[in-house]
Amino acid sequence: MKPQSALAIYLLFWTLTLFAVLPFGVRTSEEDGSEPIAGQASSAPTNPMIGKKLLWTTLISGVLFGLFMANYEFGWIVVDDVPFWRTRGPYAPGPA
Repeated sequence: MKPQSALAIYLLFWTLTLFAVLPFGVRTSEEDGSEPIAGQASSAPTNPMIGKKLLWTTLISGVLFGLFMANYEFGWIVVDDVPFWRTRGPYAPGPA
């Protein structure tokens, strides 16, 4: 695999992981017992802990990408392991 392809795939893993990690630990002003800022949405977090979430995102996506690359290199799961992929998937034979 080319390094550019690996980087693009890692960035996809990173972005998807970020969206999965963002909701954890969020507390609104109402839950926190603090006064909301004027004009602030009621669902806005008081302390979003972005640095901590970016670190967790990087760690989790690194592990997931490592598993992906290991599968790419060693072929643990291949297309033929997916049931019906050849008969109903994108490689299915066309109508006769």
